[in-house]
Amino acid sequence: MTRIVLGLLAATAMSTTAMAQEDFSPALLYDLGGKFDKSFNEMAYTGAERFKEDTGIEYVEFEISNDAQREQALRRFAERGYNPVVMAGFTWVEFLDKIAPEYPDVDFAIIDDKVDQPNVRSVTFKEQEGSYLVGLLAAMASETGTVGFVGGMQVPLIGKFECGYVQGVTETDPDASVIRNYTGDTPDAWNDPTKGGEIARAQMDQGADVIYHAAGGTGVGVLQAVADAGKLGIGVDSNQDYLHPGNVLTSMIKRVDVAVYDAFEDAMNDEFTYGVQNVGLAEDAVGYTVDEHNEGLITDEMREAAEDAKAKIIAGEIEVHNYLDDNNCPY
Repeated sequence: MTRIVLGLLAATAMSTTAMAQEDFSPALLYDLGGKFDKSFNEMAYTGAERFKEDTGIEYVEFEISNDAQREQALRRFAERGYNPVVMAGFTWVEFLDKIAPEYPDVDFAIIDDKVDQPNVRSVTFKEQEGSYLVGLLAAMASETGTVGFVGGMQVPLIGKFECGYVQGVTETDPDASVIRNYTGDTPDAWNDPTKGGEIARAQMDQGADVIYHAAGGTGVGVLQAVADAGKLGIGVDSNQDYLHPGNVLTSMIKRVDVAVYDAFEDAMNDEFTYGVQNVGLAEDAVGYTVDEHNEGLITDEMREAAEDAKAKIIAGEIEVHNYLDDNNCPY
């Protein structure tokens, strides 16, 4: 893999010109928090790595350290002939919407939001559907009847996780209560494990014994605090069961890796398509995890209930509320 290291971005991009392959030169731009955040960014990295292993084709990557780098990074990659350019995270929207029209021959893909440009593929997920299932599991696993949710940056996207989770909890146990907190309203909210741990401990002090996080790198602190207290956490985006075996009930997995892999592969095969791909349980794009690290926590009854709910959601018999429809959570 060819890696672009942070520094003076203009000089960096100039130095990588020779690295671009003549016919096909894919690139991946991460969101804040870094590619090894054990969550969203790392799933994007996993997809790019799998593509490289399967095809032998190198890709370039860039980890931003602040928002001021976004426009320059995106423009430099387009200028230097990388194609497709894939961005992980909704915070790229403003910059992609500006730059995509300037480079009509470059294929762009953005994961987690929509950009209405003719050369852009937008991949969004029905996070509320997967969150409903882990909410169901949380309600069934809880011994106190109180569970928690810790979000990262308070934005509508994370409202989808929160609302789907709360719906899953309350429709499984109408008497259950859900404590909900966010870590902030700036991008720093994604990378503050200390604060994540503090919020988790506060929720446990109020009786929560299962806590779901949708907070990126901040969630590592949530899971650590929960494990230290002997309670249960729920991971997000990637399979985080392994972080604390026996204390991570499950993870709400989101196949960002597949979105990256497919964008690279489609461009390689000259089959890149545009517009919005909105995927969920029916496409196996979200779901919950059961593996050797948590299988002792998921009983047969719990798994049967989750699989039944999954089938009903796909069939339309259970309608999971999408927070983005009205920016409101009725649960």
